[in-house]
Amino acid sequence: MDKKDRIVITGIGLTAPNGNSIDEFRYNLLNNKPNIQRIDMRYIGPVLAGVCNYDSLKYQKRKEVRNGTRAGSIAIYCSNEAIHHSKIDWENLNKFRVGIYLGITEHGNVETEEEIFNISQFNHDIKYWSHHHNPRTVANNPAGEVSINLKVTGPHYTIGAACAAGNAGIIHATQMLRLGEIDFALAGGVSESCRTFGIFASFKSQGALAENVDPNKACRPFDLHRNGIVVSEGGCVYCLERLEDALKRGANIIAEIAGYCINSDATDAVLPNPERQAQCMLHALEKSKLSPKDISILSTHATATHLGDIQECDALRLVFKDAPHTYINNTKSFIGHTMGAAGALELAGNLGSFRDGYIHPTINIDKLDPLCVLNNIVLNNPVKVKDINSILNNSFGMLGINSVLIVKKYN
Repeated sequence: MDKKDRIVITGIGLTAPNGNSIDEFRYNLLNNKPNIQRIDMRYIGPVLAGVCNYDSLKYQKRKEVRNGTRAGSIAIYCSNEAIHHSKIDWENLNKFRVGIYLGITEHGNVETEEEIFNISQFNHDIKYWSHHHNPRTVANNPAGEVSINLKVTGPHYTIGAACAAGNAGIIHATQMLRLGEIDFALAGGVSESCRTFGIFASFKSQGALAENVDPNKACRPFDLHRNGIVVSEGGCVYCLERLEDALKRGANIIAEIAGYCINSDATDAVLPNPERQAQCMLHALEKSKLSPKDISILSTHATATHLGDIQECDALRLVFKDAPHTYINNTKSFIGHTMGAAGALELAGNLGSFRDGYIHPTINIDKLDPLCVLNNIVLNNPVKVKDINSILNNSFGMLGINSVLIVKKYN
């Protein structure tokens, strides 16, 4: 493949419930440090959630944070951190040739719920409805907030792809770089989901909202006694560029995009289709020119719902039945389900393996569900592995959207 078609990762900025930088996040994953807490949710009461604790004023003024959105604030923090991490000469970069591609699960719920609650305190008098509501809830926010903050005059897209959105943002950026539409991309996913009572109420009505006496043991993918999703917020943004450009400026290359696929189940709004998930993985492998046995780490989507985990395991058996040296893990067990940010954050959690040779575990598995038994699931403690060269990252979403992203170690 020509260098102009090879796309590499040169910077990462993130905030997760258990870390506000790639190094802190990685340390906590390798040292079994989750961070889930109990918060009070309007109309519902105490719920479990993954909440980020980043410095929202590091790159914004108080007024900007107040007038914008939580998702926008997260995106701005992560984008600025990614740029600093990449060591790109940002001041002299042509901002017209920069693209912003951020995946999100849903957007506007937090702001709309808040406005409705506020006017309910004033006899529903609409003069108390904020004039900031429209820019807060339009579909291109939060990517638009990043564009304004960083003075990027190239394209900005917020990509709605449910819980497959983090991967989708990276995939779209890769395509635009290969087409020559841009020269530098900020791509990934963000989520403000734990700020809206609606998502908690819906999962609770579905019987899919996790509960545990110990919040940090609530998210239990693959465990026989798992009882649902922990809703979390977070964000992860990557700097992507063509290999030839990265080499020209002497960038630190973290990983190379190897292959990807997005497809649809076209069967059910909630229940996943393992055959379509398997098809998505196989097509991504084909594009990467890798076989299942070439994959070092398989990062699962598993959300700790009963049927969701089983369906994904069925798909994994179809694809990886002859891959005895592929290790399997899950990041949600540490941070909960960060929805639109999940794919991007979970990839970030594993990228350190290229450097340190360790694979972080899935925690909170006391008894593996017999229907979720797979070869080489890394359980409860990290493992040291020789020659980690590739990662396959699964992210699947409601209405049957599937995304698979494969990255490899740059050589």
